[in-house]
Amino acid sequence: MALIRSFLCSFMILTILPIYHLVSVNGQGTQPGFYNLTCPLVETIVLTSTTARFLLQPNIAPGLLKLHYSDCFVEGCDGSVLISGPGTERTADVNRNLRGFDVINDIKTQLEFLCPGVVSCADILALAVR
Repeated sequence: MALIRSFLCSFMILTILPIYHLVSVNGQGTQPGFYNLTCPLVETIVLTSTTARFLLQPNIAPGLLKLHYSDCFVEGCDGSVLISGPGTERTADVNRNLRGFDVINDIKTQLEFLCPGVVSCADILALAVR
């Protein structure tokens, strides 16, 4: 039984993964180097800030990962979980245990100073988790 289950899982993975890459999502296809021309220091700032916070608080890594996971849905990640205020995703009961908002806010503040209006909060979150 376990052998059959293992075979079926392997078959599904080998069948679905190639198809998954063909599916288009309503995003820009952000990848390493995406902001090289518009905000060249974005990856350095995100890496430095995230690493500094991780060294002070190692358990922030899973918090950021969960924050990113909670932000992403079928059509991609939109940063909506980062919006604060009454009636927002951030204040919903299911999201009350999310952590890492302050890390993303700190990075966003630095990037807005250097490259105003260029880097989205969703991209900052994705880069921080990466």
